[in-house]
Amino acid sequence: MITLNELPVGASARIVGFEGASPSYRRKLLSLGLTPGVTVVVARVAPLGDPMEVRVRGFALSLRKTEAAALIVEKA
Repeated sequence: MITLNELPVGASARIVGFEGASPSYRRKLLSLGLTPGVTVVVARVAPLGDPMEVRVRGFALSLRKTEAAALIVEKA
């Protein structure tokens, strides 16, 4: 298992769970549609490496690398 921030551009993965996230931050991620079992695709990363854009449930979402590190994924 790896975290979302470790994926390269173009990679897809399925969310397995959360790691080291506070309950309030976990609720925020869940409300954004980042729930276990959902497939995400890394669309692009900013030139300096932060933030990254992921595609999930038909929309684009920008996350900082530290925020993406809270999501445990497995490659699809």
